[in-house]
Amino acid sequence: MRDGPDHQPHAPLALPEDAPGRDDQAVIYPGPSADEATGTAGRRAALIAGGVLFAALVVLLGAGIASRGTGELRIPGAGATTALRVAVFAALALHLGELAGTRLSRTGPAPRGCALAAALTGAGASAAQIVLLASVSGLDITTVYGTVEGRLLLFMANGFLLAAGCVALNRPLAALAPLAVVLGAEALRAHPEPYTPMLGTALTVVHLTAASLWTGGLLYVLRTMWLRRGDPAGARQVLARYARLAGWLFAALAATGTLSTLRRLPADVVFSTAYGRVLIAKLLLVAVVSGLALTARRRLRRGADAGPPARTELAVLAVIVLLSAILTVVPDPHWLSTR
Repeated sequence: MRDGPDHQPHAPLALPEDAPGRDDQAVIYPGPSADEATGTAGRRAALIAGGVLFAALVVLLGAGIASRGTGELRIPGAGATTALRVAVFAALALHLGELAGTRLSRTGPAPRGCALAAALTGAGASAAQIVLLASVSGLDITTVYGTVEGRLLLFMANGFLLAAGCVALNRPLAALAPLAVVLGAEALRAHPEPYTPMLGTALTVVHLTAASLWTGGLLYVLRTMWLRRGDPAGARQVLARYARLAGWLFAALAATGTLSTLRRLPADVVFSTAYGRVLIAKLLLVAVVSGLALTARRRLRRGADAGPPARTELAVLAVIVLLSAILTVVPDPHWLSTR
């Protein structure tokens, strides 16, 4: 085999001897070759395309697959409803995550804000659910406005619009009030319960808020770290501040999730209802996310790169958001319980 520079594309290149200001120990490390850069971009594009396809299949087919063999009635427009719920949850996560992430990142380069687009998306998704409800029920829009779910969806759409107005007027913190209205309306609308509804609503508000801050906050922090990659120590500090917040968020999610499950899911229908099946899948993914979060925290303490587990954590959290949307679409499991 022939030796030579052709077989060492990344070998350091010394500066010419007559170069101005030449240092005998100064070397230049070339970046990746064009072929390597193209291959990396292609793999990233394929990964993104695969993720989008997977998400679309889960959203459109998830409720139907979970209900197979349970004897539960088919939910009209389940796929479209799930997609719109995902849009609402994503809008809350992006908006609340940006508000929290701005505090965590403090001074320095910050990613471009997406709160306005998120709020408008949430408003559109809420309004679209009203139209979808009218379509599947055979009622006109005016009649739908008179139903409990129609009124709650209208509250959500208006709340998102008010939040968008606050962002447009450069009053980002003022958006917390209309977003609180959105959270309350979504908690009331998601799974109406005839027994202790106020307790169930309170648990859902806390759970949804914590989940939105965890997911949206991590996305904002990772975007900030990418912008500050030239300052590794500063980027690590941002992630460390987020990790401390995430610990409290996980505690809130675990407590409210456990209480909600005990109230909402009878033990005799855990495996025989769509709600129980989706919830089991969600809990398994929450366990995976917990492990990834702990791995990232350990790497932070050792001074190692915590970016890979944090990015994987965000990807798994995105799947959990999809399953959470499906949980709000499938039937209440108490209908099949014998207890």
